[in-house]
Amino acid sequence: MTTLRIFEIFYSLQGESSRVGLPTVFVRLTGCPLRCGYCDTEYAFEGGGVMTVEDILQQVASYGTQFVCVTGGEPLAQKNCITLLDELVTAGYQVSLETSGALDISMVNSQVKIIMDIKTPGSGEVHQNRWANLSLLKAGDEVKWVLCSREDYDWAKDMLDVQPFPAHCEHLFSPSFHEVSGETLASWILQDQLKVRMQLQLHKILWGEKQGV
Repeated sequence: MTTLRIFEIFYSLQGESSRVGLPTVFVRLTGCPLRCGYCDTEYAFEGGGVMTVEDILQQVASYGTQFVCVTGGEPLAQKNCITLLDELVTAGYQVSLETSGALDISMVNSQVKIIMDIKTPGSGEVHQNRWANLSLLKAGDEVKWVLCSREDYDWAKDMLDVQPFPAHCEHLFSPSFHEVSGETLASWILQDQLKVRMQLQLHKILWGEKQGV
């Protein structure tokens, strides 16, 4: 029997990525090996309860939506996350995975949309970036950059040129909540004519910094 430690399963609007605004079931796994300074899910580092994959699928099905986001914490820190992703795909869901970019993504089902972070210096975890993952990103996957300062933004611009990012991946630039304003980041992107998508966290705009939204 395949089990995972699940912190919460909830139904909300997708707040980030190109699927922003879509009604989505979120499956949040407990635990993360990173400690980013801007983390907004520290509550999920511990706790939750053990669930079988079958029970997770049953609860996901109760919401009646086609979009499922597996998140954390860092979901790939639990090896059975790979089985969960496979089973969600087999069940016919459009699945996305939010991952820190610090762990190997090679075993992730090819039908799962990967939303992979690049950790900036301002995160405090820049040394955790697993650059070997870049060659594994496929069409439709997205790379997320949370920017804490102008220095982070300039570093990210440099990395876009230095690292071998696949041309088919979209880049999502986000201002770190309370550290960089959306207006400020927008002005930087426009001034530099950067070919990235800026995103704000819709769920925080709607409901504030709450758990389960």
